[in-house]
Amino acid sequence: MRHLVAIVTSIAVALLATVYLASPIASWAVRQYTFEDPDTVANLHALVFMAVNVGALVAGWLFGWLLGARLGEE
Repeated sequence: MRHLVAIVTSIAVALLATVYLASPIASWAVRQYTFEDPDTVANLHALVFMAVNVGALVAGWLFGWLLGARLGEE
């Protein structure tokens, strides 16, 4: 049960982060620098976008793991 809760929670948190957080954070990070090459802009945007998504996936997994442990105790 604990694994199932962790998986579902991680997917839900990653989905919410992808829709609402990743693009604004990536755009903010790109605006902090000046670039000469448009490819560098795209690479940084993609890197930050994916880093936010992976971080959200890990955070969702940890939250779900802890939540599953609490539900399993009852």
